[in-house]
Amino acid sequence: MELYNGRPESIEGRLPREVRTYDCLDSLGISYLRTDHERADNMEACNEIDAVLGVLICKNLFLCNRQKTAFYLLMMPGDKKFKTKELSRQIDSARLSFAGPEDMLKYLDIEPGAVSIMGLMNDKDHQVQLLIDEDVLKDEYIGCHPCVCTSSLKIRTEDILHRFLPATGHEPKTVHLVGED
Repeated sequence: MELYNGRPESIEGRLPREVRTYDCLDSLGISYLRTDHERADNMEACNEIDAVLGVLICKNLFLCNRQKTAFYLLMMPGDKKFKTKELSRQIDSARLSFAGPEDMLKYLDIEPGAVSIMGLMNDKDHQVQLLIDEDVLKDEYIGCHPCVCTSSLKIRTEDILHRFLPATGHEPKTVHLVGED
């Protein structure tokens, strides 16, 4: 894996959702490092990517309530365990579960394995509430996918919070996850 500054030189073979991510970041003047890789569908593969980027890629979970009337994108450290009850109390939403692939596509234009904060640029109706574990905010950089699981980005946390999110119209809610048994 190589590390590149910014978008690919050629967009040939890239999905439109990935190209839109680069277009969005570039239009906001947000600089980023990128690496291309095989499908990253487990934490071991993510650890290799982390090493190349020099950042911990966030675990991104797309959740919903039982009625599917509330949707949440949770960003948390990849090495932290997720406890549904722990989060449910903080956001006052019982019966949280993982949203299905059809909901990922509908609200974030993302498929399983590529869930990322970048998908919020596709949530024009603001149906998804962003939840960020406080530990993610302590790092200078955030690692995420550009809406596909075959590339990863390293972006300054400040740029995500003060440029990207305001441009998408999403206000993050900070949560405290212990993640221990």
